[in-house]
Amino acid sequence: MEKIKFKIVTPERIVFEDEVDQATLPTSEGEITVLPKHIPLVSVLKPGELLLKKNKKEIPMAVSGGLIEVGKNEIVVLADTAEHAYEIDEQRAEEAKRRAEEMMKTASREMVDNAALVSNLEKELARLKVVRRHKSRSININ
Repeated sequence: MEKIKFKIVTPERIVFEDEVDQATLPTSEGEITVLPKHIPLVSVLKPGELLLKKNKKEIPMAVSGGLIEVGKNEIVVLADTAEHAYEIDEQRAEEAKRRAEEMMKTASREMVDNAALVSNLEKELARLKVVRRHKSRSININ
């Protein structure tokens, strides 16, 4: 079976780099699934769940904003943040979500960048969604 080279990087690290069978990514136009021989495209990455499939195993990640480039059997994701599901501490993510919601409630429109607050809340909601969906599954990236 044909594979796709996949690489996801953040400013801090290479989060994942390997060949996969398919990648499902949250974009500004909606969720897309990229299979081998997909047409080239560039898209905006939105906060949400990025799901890779490799040898019938799922590799879930939480991502925030960034860019996606799909080339000839190659996907490069430049993400602001990206974490494997097993790296996310559910309790800490829940607390971060609560803080973000509280900041949204108390923020003065003149003094705070509302877009940044919304972006932060979307990121925390994505992290919670991924960790809760996959916490009961055995996650193996190899």
